[in-house]
Amino acid sequence: MTPLSDNMRGAALMMGSMAAFTFNDACMKALSDTVPFFQALFLRGLATTALLLIIAQRFGALTWRFPTRDRRRIAIRTLAEIGAAYFFITALFNAPIANVTAIIQAIPLSVTLAGALFLGERVGWRRWAAIGIGFAGVMLIVRPGTEGFTLYSVYALIAVGFVTLRDLVTRGLSPNVPSFSVAISAAVGVTVFAGLGAATGPWVALDIKTTAQLAGAAVFVIGGYLFSVMAMRVGQVAVVAPFRYTALVWALVLGAAVFGEWPSGLTLLGAGVVAATGVYTLRRESRLARRAGPVPLRPR
Repeated sequence: MTPLSDNMRGAALMMGSMAAFTFNDACMKALSDTVPFFQALFLRGLATTALLLIIAQRFGALTWRFPTRDRRRIAIRTLAEIGAAYFFITALFNAPIANVTAIIQAIPLSVTLAGALFLGERVGWRRWAAIGIGFAGVMLIVRPGTEGFTLYSVYALIAVGFVTLRDLVTRGLSPNVPSFSVAISAAVGVTVFAGLGAATGPWVALDIKTTAQLAGAAVFVIGGYLFSVMAMRVGQVAVVAPFRYTALVWALVLGAAVFGEWPSGLTLLGAGVVAATGVYTLRRESRLARRAGPVPLRPR
């Protein structure tokens, strides 16, 4: 049997990551009819934080010894993670999973746009065109001013904004800051936020089904994080990153099979436009990075 290349392994891991994240979303959405929002988010956060700590300790990948500048960035990143979790999961609780997932796929475009506007990164006319076309695709999904437009479409867009802020701040972290420390900080922040909300809201008793759904959400979200990190370390970014759009396929399948949801033709068209322009943007950035050569390390 011919062994898989690094790119093939990376692509498989990225597809596994997107499947895990989307199954986590489906588990959380399934809880929306029976478990209050903050209770579900808090309990998932507790399980996720505990699992991350166990894994980090097992591999000796946890440390809090890094510069004050990085601590400030991690604090800002954690606040952005809290905002993203609140708006994304609220949208997920109240809107079709495929619609919300499709809107979230605009993140590579929004990060490229924000990098140009706030970090002074160079963006050529081809990528500006891709960004414009991609956001036109988002508008096909959201369709403001029509019957398909809801408050939760706006919530999904706000989640995109928070994730963009999170990713921009992450770019500025020092290379020696462990990924596990960053992830655990975010998990703790979301859990504390959800705990404050849960303390003032109603709670319900969990049965076997809802307990299994919460456990599944925690396991799947950890799997998504780990697979995505492994994917980006194995293959070339230009080959591996576009496979993140397989999340749309999983969202369509789960939405139809589990929740009886099927998006409209315009939503599907918009999702296709977003995915196509996102793939182009990722490949274009990778090509330009290869031309530029290695970036010299900045003194710290």
